[in-house]
Amino acid sequence: MMAVASEAPVEAEFDEAVPRKPWPVLARGWMRKYPLGAAGLVVVVAMILMAVFADLIAPYDPELNNFEDMLLPPDAVYWMGTDQFGRDVLTRIIYGARTALMVGFTAATVGAVSGLVLGVASAYFGGRFDLLFQRVMDVFLAFPLIIMALAIVSIFGPGLENLIIAITIPFIPQCARVVRSNALSIREIPYVDAARALGFGHARIILRHMVPNVMAPFLIMFSTFVGQAILLEASLSYLGLGVAEPTPAWGLMLQGGAEEYAESAPWLAVWPGVAISIAVFGFNLFGDALRDALDPKLRSR
Repeated sequence: MMAVASEAPVEAEFDEAVPRKPWPVLARGWMRKYPLGAAGLVVVVAMILMAVFADLIAPYDPELNNFEDMLLPPDAVYWMGTDQFGRDVLTRIIYGARTALMVGFTAATVGAVSGLVLGVASAYFGGRFDLLFQRVMDVFLAFPLIIMALAIVSIFGPGLENLIIAITIPFIPQCARVVRSNALSIREIPYVDAARALGFGHARIILRHMVPNVMAPFLIMFSTFVGQAILLEASLSYLGLGVAEPTPAWGLMLQGGAEEYAESAPWLAVWPGVAISIAVFGFNLFGDALRDALDPKLRSR
């Protein structure tokens, strides 16, 4: 009886001695260590909420023309003014976040996942397949990102779907090259040889044993790709090769107000430019903090 009674305090002391770290505590620690990354995460979350709840937040219809209120400066009714068609600029900024995120996340997801699979497969099989694959990737990487996107969208034509394709394709070789460099070292680890000896198939070894070990660079590339895709979407839309009117898009808003109304209505170019800058800056800050948190060399400092 005495032995049984003495076990409870020991267990209680052990439970008290082991500190518990629920996710709010870990999140606060991450925010204190990476304040700029936390600021970027706030921007990302705010942008996502704005895009999801645009129908509830936006005060007006983004495609409704009101020719009686054309080119009004910011005031108590139209906080960011109106454009040349009498549409509320704030409303189109809010709905433009939906367009930017849809293009950004779709292009980043398809491009990063495709690059992940191809990069790991290239490192795993090696030999002639790796040599041929890397030469193809070199051809794609020889072109700057914006030049390749311009060429692709010029071939397929403007439009939202073609715009996503044009942004996705340049992302594939970038992610594949980074993932391959990490997968090459993983291929030589003994447990991969053990999996081969046990008769596991190539697909199982790649997906179950190699892909999870390259998720850190993959997540970093993905967060960076979203910001790049938003900037590319705005650039191509500004050049008339992206989405078309009356779809609310930040680059399209710049195209309509940056030149013709630069002096008479500067708010038409200022607010979309500010939105693009904040969005890209937020994703870049979050990506940098994610890199510092996941990279063992930087984390140990």
